Amino acid sequence: MAENAGGPPGVERRTKPAHESRCGSDESTLPMASQPLLLTHIGGPTALIEFGGVRLLTDPTFDPAGGEYPSGSAKLRKLSEPALSPATVGLLDYVLLSHDHHFDNLDRTGRSLLSSAKATLTTEEGAGRLGGNSIGLKAWQSMTLPTRNGPVLRVVATPARHGPQGRDRGAVIGFVVSIGDVPDQGIYFSGDTVWYEGVAEVARRYTPRAALLNLGAASVPEVGPFHLTMTAREAVEAARAFVSAAEEIAQAFAAADLSHRLRWPELGRSIQIDR
Repeated sequence: MAENAGGPPGVERRTKPAHESRCGSDESTLPMASQPLLLTHIGGPTALIEFGGVRLLTDPTFDPAGGEYPSGSAKLRKLSEPALSPATVGLLDYVLLSHDHHFDNLDRTGRSLLSSAKATLTTEEGAGRLGGNSIGLKAWQSMTLPTRNGPVLRVVATPARHGPQGRDRGAVIGFVVSIGDVPDQGIYFSGDTVWYEGVAEVARRYTPRAALLNLGAASVPEVGPFHLTMTAREAVEAARAFVSAAEEIAQAFAAADLSHRLRWPELGRSIQIDR
C-alpha cells in the first residue's frame, strides 16, 4: 500500500478483516491477546483501530482528492480519495494524532471531526495549537482513559522523528495503546517517523500485537533530498525489531521440526494436554 506524503500504515500482524464493528460486545472482558482486532485503512496515515470495545482513529485525513495545501515553500496535493467518509466511520472514542501541523496528517475535514471524539491525543505543541478536547503528550508519557465497557485504555506516547537528525519537520509522536495495563499486548502506531534509535527503543520496551507504520519514504523536494517517513528497508528493520519472544521461540521450534510439540495457552483459559 503506497500513498502520498503521509504514507499508509503497514506491517500489521495477526489482524482480522475489518468488516463490522464489535463495540457493543463484551470482548473487553477477554484477555487482550484473545480480543478481536479490526484495522481499516482509510487512506494515507488514516486508519480505524477497533479492539476491546474501543474505536480509535489515526491522523484524520478525509478531504477529497485534488486538494492543495501550503507547507512552507512547498505545496502538497492530495492524489487519492479516502476509502470512507467520516459519516461512514461513525462513532469514535479517541483520535491518535501524531502531529497537527501538516495537512497530509490532519486535513480540513479531519480537523472538523476532532470535536466528535472524546479526546484527541497529540504532541504538547499540537495540543497548544488545537485547544478543545486535545491532550498533549511527550515521549514516554502515559495516561489512562475510560472506555464504554469498563477496563481503561492505556496510552503511551512514543518517540518519533519526522526526518533526519537536525532536519526534522517538527514535533511528532507515536503511540502504544492497550486495554488495561498490558502494553506488551497493545497496538503500536508509529506516526510519521523514520527508523532511528527512538523507534528501536519502542521495540525494546514493547512487543505489540500489531504495529502500524507510516511508510512510503515521503519527501518534499523543497525541504531537502531526504525522506521523512520510513523507507521499505527501514520498515524491514522495524519488522525485525518488533519480533516477539514467542515468535522467536516458534521459529526455533520450526527450525528443529518440533512445531507439533509447541502449545501456547491463552491467558486465563485452560487447555487440555493429551498423552
